[in-house]
Amino acid sequence: MSEALSSTKAPARWQDFFQLLKPRVMSLVVFTALTGLVCAGQPINPVLGAVAILCIAVGAGASASLNMWYDADIDAKMRRTRGRPVPSGKVQGADAVALGVVLSLFSVMLMGMALNWLAAGLLAFTIFFYAVVYTMWLKRSTAQNIVIGGLAGALPPVIGWAAVTGTAPPNAWLLCAIIFMWTPPHFWALSLYTSEDYEKAGVPMMPVVKGPASTRKQILIYSVLLIPFCVAPAFTGLGGMAYLAVSGLGGAVFLLLAWRLFRSQAGDAADPRNTDGLYDVRAGARDARNLFAFSILYLTLLFATLLVEHLMGLKPLEWMS
Repeated sequence: MSEALSSTKAPARWQDFFQLLKPRVMSLVVFTALTGLVCAGQPINPVLGAVAILCIAVGAGASASLNMWYDADIDAKMRRTRGRPVPSGKVQGADAVALGVVLSLFSVMLMGMALNWLAAGLLAFTIFFYAVVYTMWLKRSTAQNIVIGGLAGALPPVIGWAAVTGTAPPNAWLLCAIIFMWTPPHFWALSLYTSEDYEKAGVPMMPVVKGPASTRKQILIYSVLLIPFCVAPAFTGLGGMAYLAVSGLGGAVFLLLAWRLFRSQAGDAADPRNTDGLYDVRAGARDARNLFAFSILYLTLLFATLLVEHLMGLKPLEWMS
């Protein structure tokens, strides 16, 4: 891919390199990985636990850096991403790819040597899947990019679980499935009010390829499919009464917002304003914005509830005993 599309004589700051790691995305990865690690239910040396989370965080940052290097050309065309370090010229593309490769090798090797090679293998696969399969292939070639590519963002809790136990049982994959099914309605809601950016950059996001009406319909379908996965941990011994309440009530709100979005006209008209804000949208797109925002809250509450229940040693519901 091309180097930075604009140049600067000022040397890159450490803050610019840190932004290459997508810290906001990394924070969600760390949180879900920590939940998987704790839900595994086996004791682990605190130092090794910290090393496992560090490796997952560094691996996520590595794949993000590779993503920013490869996507510099399209990032420069979109209002939401044009300020990123590579397209803005703050960091050279060669430096971004070098950072990504070095951090990838470091995180995988440290995970394997300190914890186990199953966790390291899953981490390596996740980095490869996001940086190569999603970024270099799916993102620019198919409207199903988010659906298939969502696997990369869904694997951290499995890696965290495997780091503790050396195994990846069904409950670990259930956590993965929740994130995997959550990803399409989450990102398609965002794409409904940023579709002009994707169209300008030539990225075949669902609203660009199939249109807003089809996208709203698919968001509703995926939302209906998502909620049973979210409630399921309460029936597999993974979640307790608090989790059942949060997943059920939150799921009802999620479905209501998805239904309102389906009935809306979000994405039907472009927003003429020149704004970079994710939450500053035209009136017709507010239903998409609302589902996007709530989807983040819902996923956070699900994993936070599981985390608290397991840290407090709360027992699962009686029918799982």
